[in-house]
Amino acid sequence: MAKTQTMTADQHSNDHTDKGQTKTARTSLWRKLLPVSILIAGLVLAWASGILDYLSFDTLRENRDILQAFVANNPVSSIAVFMVTYAIAVALSLPVGSLLTILGGFLFGTGFGTTYVVIAATIGATVVYLAARYAFYDLMHAKAGNAIRKMETGFAENAFSYLMVLRLVPLFPFWLVNLVPALLGVKFRSFVMGTAIGIIPGTFVYVSIGDGLGALFDQGKTPDLGIIFEPRILTPIIGLAILALIPVIYKKFRNRNVGTST
Repeated sequence: MAKTQTMTADQHSNDHTDKGQTKTARTSLWRKLLPVSILIAGLVLAWASGILDYLSFDTLRENRDILQAFVANNPVSSIAVFMVTYAIAVALSLPVGSLLTILGGFLFGTGFGTTYVVIAATIGATVVYLAARYAFYDLMHAKAGNAIRKMETGFAENAFSYLMVLRLVPLFPFWLVNLVPALLGVKFRSFVMGTAIGIIPGTFVYVSIGDGLGALFDQGKTPDLGIIFEPRILTPIIGLAILALIPVIYKKFRNRNVGTST
């Protein structure tokens, strides 16, 4: 009888422990998903509110005098508002990056506009990177197969160079390049540096367009957002991407020679 009571007490204790562990696991999962959930909720809210419909060149043309007067009268706060807005747009993965970059050139000129955009875009991209890494990295790493692990190892070894290429050449959406490094275990410093440096050429192109936007408006024209793909623009950018890959190519060539000699 005493033995039976002892076994029953042990079972109750084990059940209580299992329930506690399950509750703790669920709480931990929700905490990990919270940052991503906030970003997704913000994205849905932005689309549902219709605010994206107002972010256009027509709206900018109609309000150009108001915007320029605000910048002239509030130089510090206008910079803060622009950078916060840009960082939020990137963090929520809103498809308005090109327009906001051109707006940066229109309001602040080429030099300052490029600086503000690069800083704000890097901050927004880093928010996405940290949220995705916190939420999904452990899960993906636990369930990943050998192929994924090999890709993770190869990417991590040359993270800065690969990030530079992905940022320089506009082959993939900006939001996707924010997510992939987080899931492949790219270090924080490499991500931030690769992003900040890699987006400078493309940013400079669009900000330069914005710097001359007033003249285009006066002619009744709007900028060509596909200008980045014109050979005269894309060719030097691809050249920079090839330069970024030189350390990777050299490392593989050196390792091959070492393997051959041994």
